Amino acid sequence: MDTRTSHGLPFSDRAQAGRRLAARLLELKLAEPITVVALPRGGVPVAAEVARALHAPLDLVLVRKIGMPGQRELAVAAIADGNPPCMVIEPSLWRDAALQDHDIAGQRQQALIENDRRRAVYLHGRAPLPLEGRTVVVVDDGIATGTSVRAALKALRARHPARLVLAVPVAPADTLASLRGEVDQIVCLEQPAIFRAVGEHYVEFDQVDDAGVLAALADAQASVPA
Repeated sequence: MDTRTSHGLPFSDRAQAGRRLAARLLELKLAEPITVVALPRGGVPVAAEVARALHAPLDLVLVRKIGMPGQRELAVAAIADGNPPCMVIEPSLWRDAALQDHDIAGQRQQALIENDRRRAVYLHGRAPLPLEGRTVVVVDDGIATGTSVRAALKALRARHPARLVLAVPVAPADTLASLRGEVDQIVCLEQPAIFRAVGEHYVEFDQVDDAGVLAALADAQASVPA
């Protein structure tokens, strides 16, 4: 796990974080062919910089968090698009709240609908790029609890990449440790000792809207060799 810390916080914005992450990944000389996969929305501007530097295609893995009933900001699960969709739960929260599947059925359906909407808007309904036998670099703008990323990684592993690499600018050490078994390699630039939210480690951390995702995808696509 490559988690050297360079004390370069805060990042100025997602693009700068992506360029720094790309530089680290280039040092690794990852085996080709490579596909970069981003978690929308915030991960897309970061991943676009990585895809440009690696001259790799950029795709998306669509994930939605599912909140605790009555406390929606607390994620108890996440679901990633796929055939079938991949849902992971937070076992301790699930157990402590004595949750049953029917408790989150409505949220689960809403998450699937939103994932379908985003695929239609961002990718115009096209199928995911094939990943079998490729090095897949999964990028987000940072990780807090890891629920969404874990769902994304499980969904991508089911598509049989040759190597699965998680690459993020910033995350807490304990979350990275919990994800180690899901990937072949983790690349993280910064692991702050005090970690409350990803956005605290950026100067500019505006919400990325649909237009921002589309612009980043277009920029990345323009750099892929024909």
